[in-house]
This record gives sequence, C-alpha cells and structure tokens, in this order.
Amino acid sequence: MSLALPFQSAKQLAAAVRKKKIGCLELLDLYLKRVEAYNPELNAVIATDIEGARKHAKAADRAVKAGRKLGPLHGVPMTIKESFDVTGFPTTWGDPAFKDTAAAQNSLVAQRMIDAGVTLFGKTNVPLNLADWQSYNEVYGSTNNPWDLGRTPGGSSGGSGAALAAGLTGIEAGSDIGASIRNPAHYCGVWGHKPTWGVVSPKGHALAGAVAYGDIGVVGPLARSAEDLEIAMEAMAGPDAVDGRGWTLSLPRSKKKKLRDFKVAVLLTDPNAEVDESVQALLSKLASFLSRNKVEVSRKARPAIDTAELNDVYIRILRAATSGRMPDDVYRQAVKDAASLPAGDMSYFAQMQRGNALAHREWLRLNEKRHKMRLAWDAFFQDYDLMLCPVAVTAAFPHDQAGLRHKRTIVVNNKKVPVVDQIFWAGYAGVTLLPATAAPIGLTKDGLPVGVQIIGRQYGDYDCIQFAKLLEKEYRGFEPPPAYS
Repeated sequence: MSLALPFQSAKQLAAAVRKKKIGCLELLDLYLKRVEAYNPELNAVIATDIEGARKHAKAADRAVKAGRKLGPLHGVPMTIKESFDVTGFPTTWGDPAFKDTAAAQNSLVAQRMIDAGVTLFGKTNVPLNLADWQSYNEVYGSTNNPWDLGRTPGGSSGGSGAALAAGLTGIEAGSDIGASIRNPAHYCGVWGHKPTWGVVSPKGHALAGAVAYGDIGVVGPLARSAEDLEIAMEAMAGPDAVDGRGWTLSLPRSKKKKLRDFKVAVLLTDPNAEVDESVQALLSKLASFLSRNKVEVSRKARPAIDTAELNDVYIRILRAATSGRMPDDVYRQAVKDAASLPAGDMSYFAQMQRGNALAHREWLRLNEKRHKMRLAWDAFFQDYDLMLCPVAVTAAFPHDQAGLRHKRTIVVNNKKVPVVDQIFWAGYAGVTLLPATAAPIGLTKDGLPVGVQIIGRQYGDYDCIQFAKLLEKEYRGFEPPPAYS
C-alpha cells in the first residue's frame, strides 16, 4: 500500500515534482500546513523562514517549467538540525547565550543539500550543547515523540527524527558523536546514517564560530527511506574547499544486490549495556528472517576487542572531544573530581570527569588503544560484511528532565539502570570511526519503534545503506505514527 504524500520518501517527492504531478510551492505548502497543524504538540520544528522558502519554491517551479536540469532532490521541502548554520537563522545549540545571533552563511551540508535541489524552510530542535538523548533546552523548549507525546524523540537530532516521522518535512540532516543520528532514528522509526569519520565535511556545524573539526563526531542524513540516505550522502559527502585541493572522495559502491549476498554477525546485548528483552526480541526476529532467506548469519562472531576496554576508551575520548567548550569553573571541578575518584571507580560519572580533564599524554595512550581496535574491526570485516546490533538499550523512554543527566535512570528488563549506560552502543561503532546505519525493524508491544544498528567497515558506508535498502524492501518499510497518518 502506497504511503500518503507527506510520508513518501524524498526520492518519491522529487520524482513527483519532475513528472509535474505536484508543484514545488504546492509541496512546500502541504508540509507547512502540517507543521501548522501538528508542530504545536510536537515542537520539532523550532524556526522557519516561510517567505524565503516560498520564494525559493517558486523559482524551483520556474526551473521545472523551463525544462532546466534538476538536482536529485529538486523541490523537496527540508528542515535541518538547529546546530547547522543556515543564513539568517540563529545557531544556538540550545544555549540562550546565542539566541540573538544569526549565521552569515550556510553550513556546507546545508548548501550542498540546497544545491541538490531541496527547499530548506526551517530548523529542528536539539538538547543543550547536543548533549542528551532528549531534545529540550531553554531557548526552544521540549520536543515530543510522535509515537507517544510523553516520551523523548531521542537526541541530539531529536527534532529531526520527530519531524520526519510525523510527516512535517521531506528529509533531514543531523550530527552524531554519541548516537545523535542513530538514536532519534531508532526512537522515531526512521532511517539515519552515521558516516565514516571524515567522509562528510562538518564545516559550519559549530558553535560561536569554531572552525576546527572535532574527534569522533560526524554529520549525516536522516530520512524516511534508506534510498534517501544514499541520495543525501551523494549530495553532502566530500571535503571542504581547503581539503579538496589535495584529495577527493571515492567511496566504494556496494556490489551486493541481494540480502543473501551479505555475511553478517548479530549481537543482541553486552554486559556493559544490557539490552531490554523487547529490543532483543526484534533483533532476534530479524536474524531469524535473514537466516530463512539464505543470509549467512552468525550470532557468535565478534571483533577481537575487550568491550569493557572499548567503553572505557570511548567515554574518555568522547568527553575529551567535547571538553573544549566547557566553562572554566566546570573544567576545574572535573580536574578535581578526576584526581579524587578511586582508580577502581568505572562509573560513567568517573569516566566522564576523567575524560573532561584528560591530559594529552593520556589521550595519546587511549588513541593508540583505539587504533588497535580499528585494526581488530578491520580483521573482523575480512570474514563478515556487517555487524548488526542495538542502537540503544530500550525503545523511547518517558521524558525525564530532572537533575543531572548521569543521575537519571531508565527501566531495562524491569530494573532501573543509569540512562547513560547505553552510550556503549554509540561507541561500539563511533570510537573506531566506523559507518553505521539505523533502520527500523519493528514495534514493541507498547507500539514503540525499534531500529537495528548496521555497522560496516571503514568507508563501507554504501554497504550499510544497501543492506538497509534491502531490509526496507523485503522486511519493513516506513510506518507513520498512527496519530499523524
């Protein structure tokens, strides 16, 4: 059964424009009406330029009428994560100190998507400093999950995931250092791709004019279809102007045409981040489907990595990567905490403060461990094409904005556990800079979406996306949240 127009893929929307079944302005207005109707309860789209977008859409209609060459996403209405610079919009990362600023030029991702034909009409919500699996801040308020308004849509690209799922936009772009693309895709029932580190330039995805490209973090697409991920990657990937003087990107295209062409390993849980049975059951169901369809599946194969060490290295390098924007007094407290905490304390808080206060000499030692893990992953991928594993330990959890994040809990298998424990699944691919695609695979008994994380070898982005495309075709396509369909 074909989806209603607002829930169709960006590829389908662009095809409708090219075939003159709908005009660019008409399509934009369709989404703007849905934003007007549904966004007040979701608060996913937090800023718009309707006049500018309509002007752009009219020009796009003239291009169609004139028979000009059209981009692959011509006429597709798009929103983008608030943390990307877009000319005339503030870039606050949820921090009130920046709410009156306005970007002077587009981020590279925004510009490349515009060049591919999108009509960029607004921005979507984030948590403060992009540092939560919930999306709320003092500037824009809190975003709700369209599958259950009492739950988080994820973070930090939470507005992106919610807007896509509810049919408020045609395609999105987010960023990911701690599952910030993968997590909202999983919680909202859409697709997201975390590229191999360095493949998509993050120029213009920064706060307060920062220009250095950080460790681990990447930028990439979210969409209602795996095919859209591929189209968006083709549009946005590649170096910036400076790096482009010396190198060009040539990601290998997938040679796999059928699911049975893949050899995959499946991981349901890990002692460092126990996964709820509701999520494990859907991953196991997927593994059984693959086996029945002649995919070679191993439930035991793993890279030769101590996952406790991986988690330790990830948390400390992650926190070191984000420590530069900490206020001085917060940094000094982290230094004190790191010096006073017992060596045997391996709690998230202890590792977080050690990472926030990390000396460069220690970072170099952790980085050496990290790169040995990269080689272990590469050895694993000599035998297997992909690793399938959880994105997070549960489906979307209820809003919980009280107190400090590391002190909050969620319920996993009827036990309260720290919400931050699930960062393990972000780091499983992230710390070693690997690509990973999140794809929806089903609903829990409570009617909440669950996704699978598809991890590939370094620069194997298109294998991850190709597998997601085949799953979409043969296993599960996009399903709109009932209240918005």
